[in-house]
Amino acid sequence: MGGIETDTMLVVGMFLAMGAGALSFLSPCVLPIFPAYLSYITGISVKELQGNKHVKIRSKLLSHSVFFLLGVSLIFISLGVGASFLGQWIQNLLVGDSGLLIQRIAGIFIIFMGLFVGGWINITALMKERRFHSSNKPVGYLGTFFVGMGFAAGWTPCIGPIFGSILFLAASNPGQGVFYTAMYVVGFALPFLVLTFFLGSTRWIVRHSQIIMKIGGVIMIVMGLVLFSGQMPRISAFLLELVEDTWLTKLG
Repeated sequence: MGGIETDTMLVVGMFLAMGAGALSFLSPCVLPIFPAYLSYITGISVKELQGNKHVKIRSKLLSHSVFFLLGVSLIFISLGVGASFLGQWIQNLLVGDSGLLIQRIAGIFIIFMGLFVGGWINITALMKERRFHSSNKPVGYLGTFFVGMGFAAGWTPCIGPIFGSILFLAASNPGQGVFYTAMYVVGFALPFLVLTFFLGSTRWIVRHSQIIMKIGGVIMIVMGLVLFSGQMPRISAFLLELVEDTWLTKLG
């Protein structure tokens, strides 16, 4: 039974990490400039991107998006590996129940970041954007790959706190740290690719991005409280029991 509960915890963490990735992309710091990034990496004007539905244009957009996301993934997953190693090192260094201590520190951090993402507190240091700027992009897909790396290596007021929370989650659970980071990347990449294909839809989402961020902030706060209290195993057991009861009811 313990193994099944562990798998349930992993599934819960997976969806939370994917949700965090999607929230990062749909944030007011990223989504409004998304068409400009596509224009930069493809060399096609924003007006032409939003008005042209030609198959050749879409094919170019999607192929460049894939290389951009590969660059993003390399940086994010590398940071996830580093956070996992750091978390494992701290757990080996400390005596006693160090895993719970790291979880509680991660919980406090995620609560504060949730308050920040939701707009309920203002942390001036996190509002400063740090990013590599270049007037000329290197030519071709290799250039797009490096632009993706530069994007991921930078800091925006929305992505930084959310991804930082995932890194803390990775450090608190080193065995699944890389998995959580990879799921964050998947969550970021899916809406990126979908909206690359349906570029006109970004305007509607931008109008509602503040609401999306507040909902994401609440979810982060709840997740932080769960980590701090150490209740994740109980919640996983409850979800497992709920799923089992549902299946038994259907079979019966």
